[in-house]
Amino acid sequence: MGPASARVLAGSPGLDAAIGMLASGPYGREVRPGQDAQSVQDAVSRTALWHLRILAGWLPRDGVEQLRALAGWFEIRNVERMLRRGRGYGRGHDGPAPFRLGSLAVVRPPLSATFTVDQVRAALASSAWGDPGAATARAIGQGMRATWAVRAAAVPAAEPWAAGGLALTVARERWLTGRPLTEAAHTRAAGLLGRRALDAASFAGFVAALPAPAAWALADVREPDALWRAEAGWWARVDRDAHGLLHAAGFDGRPAIGAAAALAVDAWRVRAAVAAATDGAGTGRYDAMMDAGHQE
Repeated sequence: MGPASARVLAGSPGLDAAIGMLASGPYGREVRPGQDAQSVQDAVSRTALWHLRILAGWLPRDGVEQLRALAGWFEIRNVERMLRRGRGYGRGHDGPAPFRLGSLAVVRPPLSATFTVDQVRAALASSAWGDPGAATARAIGQGMRATWAVRAAAVPAAEPWAAGGLALTVARERWLTGRPLTEAAHTRAAGLLGRRALDAASFAGFVAALPAPAAWALADVREPDALWRAEAGWWARVDRDAHGLLHAAGFDGRPAIGAAAALAVDAWRVRAAVAAATDGAGTGRYDAMMDAGHQE
């Protein structure tokens, strides 16, 4: 959709108007009249995933593996939703349907076929996600997110995205929600962030100890309350890098990774615009978020 159209979307006079704009554009495959805001945002994510699956269909095996690593967010969301509701999908229960990853799924059979937290842990343990260390929502969520960052860091050009994103995740867990990392998540995160950072007793100490591939994401952040600005900055960097990769020369996988990242950024931007349109308060908050990401 692009930043200019997304800003127009953010200024829509209500959700119905936003749906009308989305339904006639690149997200029209999933957006339908009558959806609530969360369903519209979900539809935006589903469209992005659909395009990732199409992209994967054109790539050789190693390219599909790289996209699978980046697409782990969708599988994490499936699991988190399942655990939040305490039951599986597909049995008439309320709640959004799972994201369908097809060849981009890590766990087979899909986790939507599991119905208890113990079964989820067992399914993860037998896959590339690894054992989260405990059959709790916290352990599973933290473990999957740490593993996702480690796997994504192995994708060419994605290491700073992965390391910086993991630093933001850890900072949010420890200093905004007050939840320490589980042992399994701590061990996995240490490979990207280092034990000195993870063992820091203060937010300032954590930021100061981060290695270079991750430190950029929290540069100039003094307090945990400013993490939202850092997250916007993370998306802005991914956006810049993505378009650089799209124009890369040579016969490697960089343009495909750039395309995947650009799709993700656009979906994030459009979901934020939908939230702004739903509030009906104009583009003020939306602009503040976008501007925060581009501050030097």
